Amino acid sequence: MSNMINSALGVGGAMIFSAGLGSRFKPWTDKHPKGLALVNGKSLLQRNVEYLQRYGIRDVVVNVHHFADQVIEAIKKNNGWGSNIIISDESYEVLETGGGLLKARDLFIPGQKFITCNVDILTDLNLNKLVSFHDQHKPLISFAVTNRKTSRYFLFDQNNRLCGWRNTKTGEEKIVIPQSRLIEKAYSCVVIFEPEIFSLMPFAGKFSLVDVYLYLAANHLILGYDHTGDKFVDVGKPENIEVAESLFP
Repeated sequence: MSNMINSALGVGGAMIFSAGLGSRFKPWTDKHPKGLALVNGKSLLQRNVEYLQRYGIRDVVVNVHHFADQVIEAIKKNNGWGSNIIISDESYEVLETGGGLLKARDLFIPGQKFITCNVDILTDLNLNKLVSFHDQHKPLISFAVTNRKTSRYFLFDQNNRLCGWRNTKTGEEKIVIPQSRLIEKAYSCVVIFEPEIFSLMPFAGKFSLVDVYLYLAANHLILGYDHTGDKFVDVGKPENIEVAESLFP
């Protein structure tokens, strides 16, 4: 990243995943990108940029694909809402979270940990606490989780180590570290990565971070940080706008 200034957290910037098609968010996404949907007059993208700013993170990569021109125009018009925003252009092909992160690797400071989040997630998770957890335990990856109900869970052992994944709707399950008792937690899409992640990713092109986690979990420490009780809403569906507006003025 150019002109990078380290945040108070010692984090070398962040990335907001904003390239998705937003198929759950129709009809808005028939004519607009999901990241520009409004919650109490502010777009999801602006809210996530300002969320990172609260922790001193002002150097942010934003990937774009669906109505990319609208996202770029909003960022320019608002001067990045006070942050230094660098665009990672996926106009030709949406790469999902894993592929999108890998494509943006040269936009981060070499050798520094960084944060990623999803544009359609709003939370008041305290990033200071997440970073402290990460620095204390020194995993390759730490990601936020809660005890909320969902259909897809990550599975952890008693020490919060990632051991697998389960889809309760389809019955699909991937166990990478067998344990007698696995604890289900729901993914919050706020993640800290050590910079080594880029050399360890086994995939290319279009792929999900979930596949990366499950591939690496057996041989690398990946931890879940439980922030149950914090505000959290997945604004991926239009009906959740009302919930988001009640939680985030």
